Amino acid sequence: MAAIELAGVRKEFGDVTALRGVDLEVEDGEVFGFLGPNGAGKSTTIDIILDFVRPTEGDVRVLGRDAHDDSLSIRDDIGVLPEGFSVYNRLTGRQHVEFAVESKGASDDPDALLDRVGIDPSDRDRKAGGYSKGMQQRLALAMALVGEPELIILDEPSTGLDPNGAREMRELILEEADRGATVFFSSHILEQVEAVCDRVGILRKGELVAEDTIRGLRNAVGTGTVLTVVVDEVTPDAMEAARGVEGVQHVDANRDTIRVRASSDAKTRVLDAIESTGVTVNDFATEEASLDEVFAAYTEDAQ
Repeated sequence: MAAIELAGVRKEFGDVTALRGVDLEVEDGEVFGFLGPNGAGKSTTIDIILDFVRPTEGDVRVLGRDAHDDSLSIRDDIGVLPEGFSVYNRLTGRQHVEFAVESKGASDDPDALLDRVGIDPSDRDRKAGGYSKGMQQRLALAMALVGEPELIILDEPSTGLDPNGAREMRELILEEADRGATVFFSSHILEQVEAVCDRVGILRKGELVAEDTIRGLRNAVGTGTVLTVVVDEVTPDAMEAARGVEGVQHVDANRDTIRVRASSDAKTRVLDAIESTGVTVNDFATEEASLDEVFAAYTEDAQ
């Protein structure tokens, strides 16, 4: 069973089309990263999944149920950290979590949840209106984890967090995935996405332009591995041999170094081809294209 299914989802706000026939499937138990530039339609997609807005066209299913008709039962089985979460200024951090536990009819220990997200015991009975942005974000995450939800939806979860907080967020995401939860999160911090995601989807101008593993996306746009080969001599035969290897997109050289951009699985074939011309390989190194490069390839107008 897919945790999230969108089929032909279109959303119009007057004369503005926010989503254009989006088909998306998030598999049960995976960590799925949802990317796109500002205005691409990410928040609208999340609002539709949560039944905060209705699609103009298309079908949406969450945890095997209709996102609209079964929205109340679905909410019992999901946890949400929304973008721009606002606290109740007069409630303490502990009271926020107690309210979430009571609302779900769960049996979680509020202190155990606050421990997990790193809110110090001395801060738990302070009014949350005095919390920093990072502490408010941690509090929202604690509320999202109430009831061990089957699906956790995180919209920009690292907002306001320092590097240690962002690292702890990644660890929590992986812990929840190990528990068996599905995690769907939108983030502009691409390093975080790359560190935890099984697959990603990239939205551009309301259209889903890519959906794959990060390695698959690299290979698809030709930003796979850059192989740097140090040789005793750069020869035309060695250059030509490297260019002839399946999966190679570009070859150039500088003094004693041949640089080859290729699919991730072509490294051994490239080295063998270069050595077959009689050139000695003294050293080599590989470097994966960054997720920033992959993201730019799918979202820039010139691509």
